[in-house]
Amino acid sequence: MLMSQIYSPTLRETPAEAEIVSHQLMLRAGLLRRSATGIYSYLPLGLRVIRKIEQIIREELNAIGSQEVLLPIVQPAELWHETGRWDDYGPEMFKLKDRNGRQFSLGPTHEEIITALIRSEVRSYRQLPLSLYQIQNKYRDEIRPRFGLMRGREFIMKDMYSFHRNEEDLDKTYWDAYHAYERIFSRCGLETRAVEADSGAIGGDVTHEFMVLADAGEDLVLYCDSCSYAANAERAEGVPVDNGNIPENKMNKLAEEATPQASTIDQISEFLNVKSSEIIKTLIYLADGKPIAALVRGDHNINEIKLQKMLRCESLELADDETIFNVTGARVGFAGPVGLKIPIYADYAISTVINAVVGANKDDYHLCNVNLNRDFEVAKFGDLRATEAGDPCPRCSGTLVGARGIEVGQVFKLGTKYSRSLNATFLEENGKETPFVMGCYGIGVGRTAAAVIEKSYDEDGIIWPLSIAPYQVIVVPVSMKDEKQAEAARNIYKELEAAGIEVVLDDRDERPGVKFKDADLIGFPLRITIGSKSLEKGEMELVIRKTKEKLSIPIEDIAQKVLQLIKEA
Repeated sequence: MLMSQIYSPTLRETPAEAEIVSHQLMLRAGLLRRSATGIYSYLPLGLRVIRKIEQIIREELNAIGSQEVLLPIVQPAELWHETGRWDDYGPEMFKLKDRNGRQFSLGPTHEEIITALIRSEVRSYRQLPLSLYQIQNKYRDEIRPRFGLMRGREFIMKDMYSFHRNEEDLDKTYWDAYHAYERIFSRCGLETRAVEADSGAIGGDVTHEFMVLADAGEDLVLYCDSCSYAANAERAEGVPVDNGNIPENKMNKLAEEATPQASTIDQISEFLNVKSSEIIKTLIYLADGKPIAALVRGDHNINEIKLQKMLRCESLELADDETIFNVTGARVGFAGPVGLKIPIYADYAISTVINAVVGANKDDYHLCNVNLNRDFEVAKFGDLRATEAGDPCPRCSGTLVGARGIEVGQVFKLGTKYSRSLNATFLEENGKETPFVMGCYGIGVGRTAAAVIEKSYDEDGIIWPLSIAPYQVIVVPVSMKDEKQAEAARNIYKELEAAGIEVVLDDRDERPGVKFKDADLIGFPLRITIGSKSLEKGEMELVIRKTKEKLSIPIEDIAQKVLQLIKEA
């Protein structure tokens, strides 16, 4: 390809809209342009990167027996009503009506439509297991689209769905996909960490996210410094503790203290001169519309995802001021477990707090020397606190370390969540109707490209790995007006092209500095520079973008050296 023919409008200045490195460099290198907030047009070089990532995905998924399909973007609302997700998915779903008033959505995900397809076609256990995938646009009306391809309203995703007779069969495909993901990201030049995660709106009990540790990541990842344990902060486990029964001789006498205008943990700690770890925080929630109390230590924060899982409720939200007053008799900030007539759930660490400070369920008052069992009862203990960096590892004696992570893929065990609600069944060997056991598996294609840039760039631009670079080599003659340089450039360009190498010839009538800056900004892995002095020596200069190493190679050997470097990579 000739550089003069490539539509790649590079920019010297960083657009104001771009907040993170990958977004900045994708715009500056002419890989994409914004069409609307969270919606982008891919330009030729950017699309070549995307297509290469897609091809790696296809190769690895085909290798584990999955087959590619293409499902509709526009999905009928009836299927989403069957699963109950039409209302549950929330305002992120783009909804529309046709001319007849029938409701549809722009697909944010495809569990419903793939399950409906399979329920009408697959009837026997002999047709299982079955794994299908697609690479297609998804649509989510994000409340805050940002960071370029990291969080958009239209994005390219690979989503795979598998159908099975039982959990054992699903388990095999789940781990086949898991290891395929490891290979996919490795081939794209990414080092990922698979972490235990929450399944969110997709559902299922077992799921892993594939994270690229990077400062631009939106998620907090916690991993052990001694073993392989890693989890998203939402899912990270705390270590259960049980202090047993508190001896009565250690329990001080219950006392009520006036605490005017002290309603936060910091205010109470300062006013009563106690540590935040000696305070019990009482939070009032509505679980499926019914009030409950959740207790965590004052120096801890509650993890609402863990609480919702413990309660097995469909909806969970903090109670409004009126509900809190009706339940406790006090305004917000003075709730406590003593005397509450609603179910109380507590984090494990509450059992270790002796002579605690709690809200008195009375405005401007707190109770001191409150103890479990003597003064209040707990319906159920569990791991309810938000785990943090520095906490002990739940698997070994190590310590959890925190890092930001970019989620590039996720695998889920769905079980029968969708097959039961959509009545998708098959006939077992004995003729029994049985719901499919399902799994689903996603990769953000554009996000993967952005993550590569976040991990591989320098002050000059992008450093693409050879596997997904828009082109592998760029040939840069210092001056196309010099006929000897131009001829040598055209000859090596043709030789590399004939060898199957993806090569660009920068034939533009530009200053050498402009050509070099563009080559580095776009991130071509290998650059062959042709100047008059090197030609006199019968050589060409080969520059390796990643290391900036410069090699003087005889003209007759340059093609072979390029082939060698590509093969090694």
